Amino acid sequence: MDKETKSVDLSVYRINNASETLDTAKLCMDNKRYKDAINRCYYAAFYAVKAVLALEETDFKRHKDAVAYFNQNYVATDIFDREIGKRLGRLKRKRETSDYDDFYVASCEEAKEQYEAAELIVKSVQSFLKEKEALK
Repeated sequence: MDKETKSVDLSVYRINNASETLDTAKLCMDNKRYKDAINRCYYAAFYAVKAVLALEETDFKRHKDAVAYFNQNYVATDIFDREIGKRLGRLKRKRETSDYDDFYVASCEEAKEQYEAAELIVKSVQSFLKEKEALK
């Protein structure tokens, strides 16, 4: 298997993982597990970002590095709309608050907002991958 095929396969794997994780977020919301939904929404968006990075064989160990690289190379250059970068940042901050603040109580409205943001990011990446002919 050549490098290009590997990077496309990894990208497809990651975007499929993003889509499945978004589905899990919806299940969490339906079951009123709003903190879990917020967590899954962030990860859906994060996996989508990693699907983009896979095409250029770029990866990072830390989330903040992957997000910063994506914003610098894909959002700041207008490959993705600036709203994607803003929502990605909000998803990350809200996930950190939800996961690490002991007395944080997530609301249905917050979870819905996060879900919409993650869905926008996943769909935008899917469109990008289709344009790059990574997704059929």
